[in-house]
Amino acid sequence: MHTKARIHADPVLEFDQFDCLPDSLVLLILNKLEDVRSLGRCSAVSKRFSGLVPLVHDVCVKIDHVVTVDGDSDDALNLSSPKPHNIISHLFKLMLFAIAKPFHDMRSPNSTGRPLFPQLSQHSPVQVLKNFSHVRNLQVELPSGDVAVEEGVLLKWRAEYGSTLQNCVILGGTLVDRKAAGNGHEPSLDDNGSMPESFYTNGGLKLRVVWTISCLIAASTRHYLLRSIINDHPTLRSLVLADAEGQGALSMGAEQLKDFREHQLSASPCSNRTQVPACNMKLKYAQYLELPGGLALQGATLLVIKPASDGSSSGHGNRKEVDAFVSGAFDGPLRFAAKALMKRRTYLLEMNGF
Repeated sequence: MHTKARIHADPVLEFDQFDCLPDSLVLLILNKLEDVRSLGRCSAVSKRFSGLVPLVHDVCVKIDHVVTVDGDSDDALNLSSPKPHNIISHLFKLMLFAIAKPFHDMRSPNSTGRPLFPQLSQHSPVQVLKNFSHVRNLQVELPSGDVAVEEGVLLKWRAEYGSTLQNCVILGGTLVDRKAAGNGHEPSLDDNGSMPESFYTNGGLKLRVVWTISCLIAASTRHYLLRSIINDHPTLRSLVLADAEGQGALSMGAEQLKDFREHQLSASPCSNRTQVPACNMKLKYAQYLELPGGLALQGATLLVIKPASDGSSSGHGNRKEVDAFVSGAFDGPLRFAAKALMKRRTYLLEMNGF
């Protein structure tokens, strides 16, 4: 008879090799994750991770599903509609179940049954971020843009804020496939950079005014809703609030965050947003603008907006800063479009605060 071979388990290692890594290296790895849900899952791995996750410097919060306090789905907000019902104004009043659920469902490693983050029972993003005590760079991504546009219309905006608006740029037009459109959309030979008469009579100027007001309202609403996060995180150095569609982005740097904390916000009396100051605007327009990659913009419009109270708006140094902001606001073909429009004739407009 052949004796049966016995299988013996390997001797238990006396220590985990991962424990040899210093905390600073583990934090470097966790910072690369950024995503708040991934970090939430990591916090449930071990007591060590549970203690290190709150020390992460770089955090990205992606909001991809919104439910109300009563548990209604995002249908209540009509998010799938081409014209969502002002999702931004409801953002921090609503429960963001998909963000907080990884934290809320996690239990402490000692199996006591207690959630690692017990204060997240309300599933608020503000509450989620309160568990990170050393956040320096924060990105928040909304599920959709705030300004409804017709199919085929391109509308992008970027804004810089301190305690109030500092810079804003809006790029819009009808995006067409140059190759598919053929010669029917070629630029007219008499395009000398001036506005055509039809621009004033067919509603073109009115549409640009609507774009401007809508984008400024979206930016000021995002700005107002960030106040709790900024006040709760004195370590913040940069903050970006964008959306998954890439329509708009509000950004704040270290100096702007400092200005936000030191000066009282001017809230709009009509809604939950900060007041938009009186502004000076430079409008640049091209009937047809060819872009790299076989695309083109019809009715290409660039709006550069600065507060009217900025006394340095005419200074050469300030102008270079604004040009740099506009040039860096967009990527790819849109960056090309912004730079090309900056060379066009300038039309000056003024807008009262609202």
